[in-house]
Amino acid sequence: MTVDLYEKIWMIVAAVLIAGFLGAIVVAAGMQAVQPPSHVETIDPEAVYDSEEFSRPGVATLEDGGVVATVVAEMFAFDPDPIVVPAGVPVTFRITSPDVMHGFQVVGTNANAMVVPGYVSEFTITFQEPGERLIVCNEFCGLLHHEMQGRLIVEEATP
Repeated sequence: MTVDLYEKIWMIVAAVLIAGFLGAIVVAAGMQAVQPPSHVETIDPEAVYDSEEFSRPGVATLEDGGVVATVVAEMFAFDPDPIVVPAGVPVTFRITSPDVMHGFQVVGTNANAMVVPGYVSEFTITFQEPGERLIVCNEFCGLLHHEMQGRLIVEEATP
């Protein structure tokens, strides 16, 4: 079998490109300290409402003054709705789903998480301004995805 000169050139170019792309990935991951998550919290999606934490979703104040909002995203609602938190206080959202993948985005802020069944998503944000904000699902979750929304009410912090 003979391979024409131009075919050899294209095979070499393709091999060099593939090696270059793989090298770039290795360098970026190694030099930029990009690592997979060392700890991922899991939960049985069939037992979300049987778990101690997610059996009664809501907002709780911690001893250090921080706030934890436990949220369940399910077709096609967020529980609880509305979520009421104080302004100027760090709020840690802990979110899971018992059914399908959802998104959790507080519109107009940087609060955004993907909610995957079997996992607990967590992020912390401080809302400086009181007011009402819209929470939307930004991952397609079914036919009524466009109806999946909730409210976040940020109240004036009480001294």
